Amino acid sequence: MIQTLYSIVLVILSPLLLCTLLKSKQGKPSVGARWKEYFGFTPKVKNTNPIWIHTVSVGETIAATPLIKAIKNKFPEQSILLTTTTTTGAEQAERLGDLVEHRYMPIDFAWCVRGFLKNTKPKCMLIMETELWPNTLHTVAKANIPVSVLNARLSERSCSRYQKLQGFFSLISSNLDQVLCQHREDAQRFQRLGLASNKVTITGSLKFDMSVPEFNSEQGILLREELGNERPIWVAASTHSGEDEQLLKAHQILLSAIPNALLIIVPRHPERFKAVSKLALERNLHTISRSSTHTVSANTQVYLGDTMGEMLTLISASDICFMAGSLVGDKVGGHNMLEPAALGKPILNGPSYFNFTDITKQLIDEKGLLICKSSEEIAGQLINLFNDEALRLEMGKNASKVVSRNQGAVQKTLDALSAVISR
Repeated sequence: MIQTLYSIVLVILSPLLLCTLLKSKQGKPSVGARWKEYFGFTPKVKNTNPIWIHTVSVGETIAATPLIKAIKNKFPEQSILLTTTTTTGAEQAERLGDLVEHRYMPIDFAWCVRGFLKNTKPKCMLIMETELWPNTLHTVAKANIPVSVLNARLSERSCSRYQKLQGFFSLISSNLDQVLCQHREDAQRFQRLGLASNKVTITGSLKFDMSVPEFNSEQGILLREELGNERPIWVAASTHSGEDEQLLKAHQILLSAIPNALLIIVPRHPERFKAVSKLALERNLHTISRSSTHTVSANTQVYLGDTMGEMLTLISASDICFMAGSLVGDKVGGHNMLEPAALGKPILNGPSYFNFTDITKQLIDEKGLLICKSSEEIAGQLINLFNDEALRLEMGKNASKVVSRNQGAVQKTLDALSAVISR
């Protein structure tokens, strides 16, 4: 009954979902002729019985990369099929070259998933984090394909919501063979929702095992040269509506103390690129977009990151990173700050970070991250850090230590998956 109701709702909402996936946006790669893959008309894969790894978009694909490399190292003859939902995720998958074969994830209708399975014949399905679609899981499990969730996290808020819809969660969880959780708290929440303890394992976060690709490091160096090696540069990463005004105000305060400072501002969603540029210009801030042909000059005050899949490059080119999604109350709950930490950057964050509580607390305790509640606090910390190079570098080292200390999830995950991979 629950599954039928869900399918009816999905039929109603699917046009909006498809419009979002297929609509052309500035800075977003086009799906082109491959749109049929969303309906399960999937081209056959080169090798039979691949491991199927699903990573929604760029962040999950980057996080899965060390595991993909580890699988290929241990099982060199094993083929890997990587699916993403977004075109930016597909673009990131292309950078893995021959390690994987990419397809788009079919939408969550059983007939679409059956078409996908017919032409790919995977031996197992590995899902990054919590991209759990009921019809997909049911169809895959019915085909006797084991399903594992990797790098799983479940916030207290999400757990409470699932408890109110226990029947819906049970529909999902009944098709899961194992859930590999990032932290003990995540595992406890899954068990509170009724998942059997023998299906839950704590492996740590794969994102800690990330390594910055050489490509991004090289591009970061080139971008820094273009922006100015001598000037102070900070990046506001993955901003949401309601944050840009606060961050631009912080930058204006910073400019009154350090006139040659530069802000790299990177909106989370490409449809907001133009709006953020307009906001900066309305504040009389000299602004240049990364996608433009204009050259950055000493007068440039704001650099708009209006391209997709370049976050690591943009963070690499900066001195300090403010991780956004944390200044809009309880709407977002922060974003993952492991990328700047892995790059050895001091991190500023807003007061809302409930989606990354454990990581944030570790970074605060290690003195690699500072919480700022207002534009004035952000500007004050920026001024302090730009004027104290030793402190800035020490914070960056401390952040990097947190990443190093937590590494090892790839091996734990690989150990937990060995049985399904070698079946």
